[in-house]
Amino acid sequence: MGRTHPSRPTLARVAEVAGVSVSTASLAFSGAGPITTETRDKVLAAAAELGYTGPNPLGRQLRSGRSGIVGVVIGDHLGRAFRDPVSVQVLDGLADVLGEERLGVLLIPGVCAGTDGPGPVTVDPLVESAAMDVAVLVWGVLSADPTLDALQRRGVPVVVGEGRAVEDAPLVGIDDRAGTADAVRHLVELGHTRIAEITLPFGRDERSGPVDAARLARVDRAPTRNRLAGVRDVVEPVLTWETPASLVEHGRDAATEILGAWVPASERPTAIIAHSDLRAAGAVIAARELGLRVPDDVSIAGFDGIDLPWLSPDVLTSVHQPLRAKGAALGQAVIGLLAGAEPTTTTLDVGLTIGTTTGPAPR
Repeated sequence: MGRTHPSRPTLARVAEVAGVSVSTASLAFSGAGPITTETRDKVLAAAAELGYTGPNPLGRQLRSGRSGIVGVVIGDHLGRAFRDPVSVQVLDGLADVLGEERLGVLLIPGVCAGTDGPGPVTVDPLVESAAMDVAVLVWGVLSADPTLDALQRRGVPVVVGEGRAVEDAPLVGIDDRAGTADAVRHLVELGHTRIAEITLPFGRDERSGPVDAARLARVDRAPTRNRLAGVRDVVEPVLTWETPASLVEHGRDAATEILGAWVPASERPTAIIAHSDLRAAGAVIAARELGLRVPDDVSIAGFDGIDLPWLSPDVLTSVHQPLRAKGAALGQAVIGLLAGAEPTTTTLDVGLTIGTTTGPAPR
């Protein structure tokens, strides 16, 4: 004879043991509706006795018309995104808020690997097909954005982080233009006149190299545009160098060119403003490798305010942005959309913190 297996306990059986109706037992698990604490405790005790862990989540999703999932579009390869503490901290703040509401997170690169560059862009299949109640475009949208187009075709509401405004979508950003201007103003007050710049990516195409006026006119990412403008609110940089992503090696490679031995000392920039701390840290490493003293020979400032203990003894001068708070604000915007609230724009303040990597311009 085959062995018999105990049947899975049901909500109806829990209600029977607790002495309540099935609808009342359901309310005890949903956490909503008119039910007393005493009744809820009675239902949960019966569930524990029977080994019942709660209603089937798929059935609950079908009844509510929601998946309980928030798609979080990174807009980059996930492996590279998780090498950047900025992305990690923003995602931490976002996940904390969504977790409190029992919402799951689906991480989506946004663009398929191998589709960067001037050719056609293939949208990640998850954007086209995955169940999600809201999509968070963490790093904004471009002027022609197939990911946004695909989500709008599906009727998926979106929350935008640091990008251009999208109709009916909440927008969460930072005052990065003013923060960048503060960092450059600090360098100017120290006597620097030859200031170079290492930038965020300009668009979807990944490029490394000096930037001319024609390239500047084609910038398509809002954070890049804001930080470029912040620099130029104070000074015209002697050189602007575009990088493909926010990694240490990109800052190191750019600064090696900017400060290279082929540049006469009389023409070499005495300061570098980098659009991110990882780029700035790479610039510090490049300066060391070239035999330059930071900040005696060259001052370097960044943007983000992340902790970089491995850069010791240097401590970056940096514009600090509230990374976890930005993620939390994105999460609150998601909750607002799900509750039917009107979309709002949230702009978070930033602040300059002086470290050891900036000092008076060399004489």
